[in-house]
Amino acid sequence: MFGDLFEEDYSSVSTTNQYGKGKELKAKPLEPPAPREFTNLSGIRNQGGTCYLNSLLQTLHFTPEFREALFSLGPEELGSLEEKDNPDAKVRIIPLQLQRLFAQLLLLDQEAASTADLTDSFGWTSNEEMRQHDVQELNRILFSALETSLVGTSGHDLINRLYHGTIVNQIVCKECKNVSEKQEDFLDLTVAVKNVTGLEDALWNMYVEEEVFDCDNLYHCGSCDRLVKAAKSAKLRKLPPFLTVSLLRFNFDFVKCERYKETSCYTFPLRINLKPFCEQSQLDDLEYMYDLFSVIIHKGGCYGGHYHVYIKDVDHLGNWQLQEEKSKPDVNLKDLQNEEEIDDPLMILKTILSQEESNLILVDLLGQKFLKKIGISWNKKYRKQYGPLRKFLQLHSQIFLLSSDQSKVSLLKNSSLQAESDLQRKDQQIFKTLTSESPGLNDRTSCSHWFDINDSKVQPIEEKDIKQQFQGKESAYMLFYRKSQLQRPPEARANPRYRVPCHLLNEMDAANIELQTKRTEYDSTNNIFELHLHLGPHYHFFNGALHPVVSQTESVWDLTFDKRKTLGDLRQSIFQLLEFWEGDMVLSVAKFVPAGLHIYQTLDGDDLTLCDIEIADEEDIFVWNGVEVGGIQIPTGIDCEPLLLNVLHPATGSEECRQLVESPLVFPANAEVGTVFTALAIPGGVIFTSNTASVGGESWTAIPKEDLKKTFREQGLRNGSSILIQDSSNDNNSLLTKQGKWITTVNEVDWVQVNNLCQLESEEEQVKISATVNACLKIMLEKFGLPGDTWHLRKMDWCYEAGEPLCEEGNRGIGFTNKSPVVCLFLAEVTSNKKEFPYSQDATLKELMLCSGDTLLLTEGKLPSPGLLNVPIWWYQPPGPKSQGKRHLDQTNCTPSQGGVWRATSTPGAAGDVHADVPLRYLGDVKISEDATLGELKAQAMTLPSLSEFFIPSPAFLRAWTVDSKRPGRLLRKNQQQLREYKLGRRTEICLEPLQKEEHLGPQDMLLRTQMRLPGERAYALPMDMVWDAARGTASSLRQRVADFYSLPVEKIEIAKYFPDKFEWLPVSSWNQQITKRKKKKKQDNLQGAPYYLKDGDIIGIKNLLVEEDDDFSTVRDDIGREDPALGKRKSLEALRVQSNSLLSSAETPGRPHRPEASLSIHVGSFR
Repeated sequence: MFGDLFEEDYSSVSTTNQYGKGKELKAKPLEPPAPREFTNLSGIRNQGGTCYLNSLLQTLHFTPEFREALFSLGPEELGSLEEKDNPDAKVRIIPLQLQRLFAQLLLLDQEAASTADLTDSFGWTSNEEMRQHDVQELNRILFSALETSLVGTSGHDLINRLYHGTIVNQIVCKECKNVSEKQEDFLDLTVAVKNVTGLEDALWNMYVEEEVFDCDNLYHCGSCDRLVKAAKSAKLRKLPPFLTVSLLRFNFDFVKCERYKETSCYTFPLRINLKPFCEQSQLDDLEYMYDLFSVIIHKGGCYGGHYHVYIKDVDHLGNWQLQEEKSKPDVNLKDLQNEEEIDDPLMILKTILSQEESNLILVDLLGQKFLKKIGISWNKKYRKQYGPLRKFLQLHSQIFLLSSDQSKVSLLKNSSLQAESDLQRKDQQIFKTLTSESPGLNDRTSCSHWFDINDSKVQPIEEKDIKQQFQGKESAYMLFYRKSQLQRPPEARANPRYRVPCHLLNEMDAANIELQTKRTEYDSTNNIFELHLHLGPHYHFFNGALHPVVSQTESVWDLTFDKRKTLGDLRQSIFQLLEFWEGDMVLSVAKFVPAGLHIYQTLDGDDLTLCDIEIADEEDIFVWNGVEVGGIQIPTGIDCEPLLLNVLHPATGSEECRQLVESPLVFPANAEVGTVFTALAIPGGVIFTSNTASVGGESWTAIPKEDLKKTFREQGLRNGSSILIQDSSNDNNSLLTKQGKWITTVNEVDWVQVNNLCQLESEEEQVKISATVNACLKIMLEKFGLPGDTWHLRKMDWCYEAGEPLCEEGNRGIGFTNKSPVVCLFLAEVTSNKKEFPYSQDATLKELMLCSGDTLLLTEGKLPSPGLLNVPIWWYQPPGPKSQGKRHLDQTNCTPSQGGVWRATSTPGAAGDVHADVPLRYLGDVKISEDATLGELKAQAMTLPSLSEFFIPSPAFLRAWTVDSKRPGRLLRKNQQQLREYKLGRRTEICLEPLQKEEHLGPQDMLLRTQMRLPGERAYALPMDMVWDAARGTASSLRQRVADFYSLPVEKIEIAKYFPDKFEWLPVSSWNQQITKRKKKKKQDNLQGAPYYLKDGDIIGIKNLLVEEDDDFSTVRDDIGREDPALGKRKSLEALRVQSNSLLSSAETPGRPHRPEASLSIHVGSFR
């Protein structure tokens, strides 16, 4: 791949002594597509939302009969893609692009193919490629488009030939036995999933069971000319070679008026016998046997998700190897083209020895030939199982003959003849049948293997993994079966070039050569980088750093080198370039600093590559002897990095003490600060440090005498930092001012100076560092005459814009140096910002880590406290024996009463405790932190004046609900849980319900409103709360809990759930009648799923069969609601919206609106 990169030392080296002049930016080439992975199968790239298309295309590609039938259509029938823009040419673009895509999946050495050209031929836009569609819909539309595209060609019946089948529907009159039948064509069978255990069960219901017309549902017989009893049935009349089965996992819930995905367990066999479902069953069973070869899987819900596919490799095109087996050494089968791969070491050794002319070979040489033969050594492959090679030969003395010194081995004569006959017998076997097998896998060449193809990724799986797709959110969605009698020809086995047209073979071969060339070029370019060699003899050490003796251009050589080579190769190349070099050569990483060139790290390990020692592109390499330069020993490392400091000190001999001299001096970073006095020849004094980034003046911080022994780095000094030296012998010689006065002591500089830069003349104000934000803000407002308390301080960010407010959390990332910071205040009026920030006015400026030079903006607007919720509280008291409080609310009025009560009318005889009929009374707002618990919210709500009229012993006597559309929605259970964990949101409202006793609901407990039906009346008693353990969620467990709650026999009660939106009751039965002729069992449904969707607060009606035996649960109000369609419709729509909102609010993450569904289409030209 790398050509001659490693042939000569100079092949990867080019030099020039020009540094920094005329340098051109290196343009990196685009990375070519990655080659195929170990499976040797190609995936398909996802264009954004085309996973459904990729899964179907891979299924068609791994249907060899479909692929080869498409390949059989030549350019004389389909035209040529080169002429697709010619309006006079008849080019069938879709079949041509499919041919090309299949050829790429078979032959092109890339990890994933692109469908861009194919989707362009469909007439799809980028929006279409980003929108996900249903794969079952695509299957029908794509087949229709292909049929249209192939009109007038020899492949016009391709789809019908492979996928077309027929169903016959028959109705038999019970009187005259007349048979009325209707035949239907199908390309795929659509089978039910709901209330069905599996595929065979669904087919039995469809094609074995009969539907009987009798009683009120009689059939009109044409022969009898009257209504008669009849039986309707359906059978499969014609079976296609390939059977496609679409599973109806998406259904519509008429109660919630929304779609949902059926995730129940649905089994399907790897091999299925369709004989029981066919009209003609006299043929042999093999005629009805079908094998599964593809499973398209959908992961997600009905409004979105992801598709991938499990594929059976019928032609053995891929290398199948599980993850745990990939660590085994690969076997090179290159030299086994005339033999069968055998995992028996005895046979391999016999084969090697039988090919020796002298029939005698050294044992060591035998080991080498063994390695050459299978590509792996004996020790790695067989030592653990069989021991050393010599021991293995000794144990098989009946076959091998070792010499006395055990150095040579030969085959016994009878074994030699046996091995020769074995070889002759195996000469007839073809080597290429083994290429589909992974090395090291025994006895697997005869069976096909499964792969999981997920867009670009292809992974091997086992057959047992298919069972994991029987149920759940990630489950099978389409099944593809092929007739068991369809056998592939031997020449197609592991031969991707089989039946591929010559023009596509040539195109793919040329494309592979081009890909290989691009990968070689990219690999070479990507591994070549540039180094800057600084030659030690051309440098001298001056002022703490290295500097060129003559000029930079003459002292630096640019070297282009291959970073895959070793450090020893680099050193050898430099030796050859520098013929004048004598003695040892040390290579060190150097970097430019303001003081000059500094050496940081010496490179060691000549056997390591430059990548291993992390040499970067454009790295500076200093070439020297490792000790001295120009006779001076050179300090190296980051500790002694030279720092260039600006030192301000009094002029020597100046009468005016305020006259300063600025001198740039270089000091090692690990030197003591006190060495400044030595460098300036000053006996002593006070050292001040300053931040060079300060705005509106300089701020100086004195360094205590005990800190003078600290290093420059420990004091936080960097390149460019300024320090000031002051003579401490005379107090009148101070250089710092404070309100026009000279600062004469170090203690007086612990202040913050604030300048108002918005004024024409600079104004100053002093604020002590220990002052709080509130104190600083108050001084600023008084200084500039700003009224009101709706102001706050914000810190200006690096781009001179208003940043985070002055708060404890907002400034944690600001480094604080113990200096006297000068804060420059810009006065600005800013529109109110609704964004909420944590804000603490009690924090001091020092705690907020203000640095010297930070700029503050005085901004109008008062900020809320951190994580503060403003929660409206409502009072909710349903009628019932549990009513608690000093007085009850007036429930006779249907209009909003005083206190903001939401109220609806109450009809006599209606089911009690319907949320829409219970008033909510507004109590007030509670401001509370998101970190507070639900119990703290209840306690704070109890302090509201509106709640003082009610007697509430403690927060545990309150039940909390969220408010959704003016009625209780989601039940909030745990008092110790933080409000943040409930994900309430900023606009959440809470209603509180009084309790007679404390309540502690578990995570699986469900709160239901139960009402006993009054005997002889179409009305119910007052509701009673019942807690039910919904862990099992079955109807039988709920019936048992209700029976225990009301002390009634479970067989003497009937229960039903009330749907107020439809004014209907849905009986809850412990069993449903799903009995077929084949299976008779009771099915248990989870009540939290369809059709009940049981949740907290739902109404359960109970009927005592001991005193009332009719099955009517309805009330007078229900009759009124059903008789008035307009009223019923309005209430139904409102209730459905409430139910939808409740479901969304109880979800873990907020729901999002679904995009409007768009129809899927493929545009095909007319070829008739």
